[in-house]
Amino acid sequence: MARMSMIEAIRNAHEVAMEADENVVVMGEDVGYFGGVFRCTAGLQKRFGVERCFDTPISELGIVGTAIGMAAYGLKPVVEIQFADYMYPAYDQLVSEAARLRYRSAGEFTCPMVVRMPTGGGIFGAQTHSQSPEALFTHVAGLKTVVPSTPADAKGLLLAAINDPDPVIFLEPKRLYNGPFDGHFDRPSRSWSKDEMGEVEPGNYIVPLGQAKTVRDGSAATLVTYGTMVHVALAAVEESGADIEVIDLRTLLPLDLDTVAASVNRTGRCIVLHEATLTSGYGAELAALIQSECFYALEAPILRVAGWDTPYPHAQEWDYFPGPERVKRAIATVLEG
Repeated sequence: MARMSMIEAIRNAHEVAMEADENVVVMGEDVGYFGGVFRCTAGLQKRFGVERCFDTPISELGIVGTAIGMAAYGLKPVVEIQFADYMYPAYDQLVSEAARLRYRSAGEFTCPMVVRMPTGGGIFGAQTHSQSPEALFTHVAGLKTVVPSTPADAKGLLLAAINDPDPVIFLEPKRLYNGPFDGHFDRPSRSWSKDEMGEVEPGNYIVPLGQAKTVRDGSAATLVTYGTMVHVALAAVEESGADIEVIDLRTLLPLDLDTVAASVNRTGRCIVLHEATLTSGYGAELAALIQSECFYALEAPILRVAGWDTPYPHAQEWDYFPGPERVKRAIATVLEG
């Protein structure tokens, strides 16, 4: 087992995939010589050459459109968008072309591409470098959406995404790139400890898409979350002293509703936590699905804890994050219900 940061695990996944399959190519702004804005592709161009890891013009629409054509004709492009906030010019290509290629061609063509994007806050990136747009992708039939919370999952999920025959949106929480934290955003990141799954298996392994993971057992309530918020949830539960089960979704679409429903049916109470804005966020879909599947078991309303319905702030970043204090208040409320 190797100790890796999430950046190193993502880079290693690229190396493993490119070594195993010559059709895997990496493309995006500054991913080649420079190694990516967060260094996730560092060294790939030197190792595999400029034809398999190359820089593109500053045009997200052009990058994704080109990758769709490459995927349709047999390559497996892995695209890096420097920040998830920059994907909007390419959104039409993702929705109208990538997501529909299999359907509109009656299965004659598929689109085996991965679009990697750093997501969320935690680095004082403010409104144009800190957004969490996952709900925009989960709304689109034909796209799969993945958000890892540990280095081991990041590697295994990325390898699974690269091997998938359809387009996968791979959202990488920036706050977790260099290590986890204690759930309080105004404190510095720290090194991964052994019990935080910072150890990563060598070689080629996958974490199947569509399988959630129970990261903490409990019986009083279920807390459902993903990405950066997994660590916030664990901190809040520990500080609250409550017997809360925490589920890391890992894949938002396809969703492992069976794991979530089994937990909520057993605990009878549920909190949904995410960093994105509350209104029309992914938590609304989760709450509706859980209500549908677990109605007769619920002993209290499902609560959502999320970011504020505002543009992402800069100076007030720590207040914008749904941190442990807000989660602990939700825990107290749902247990009283």
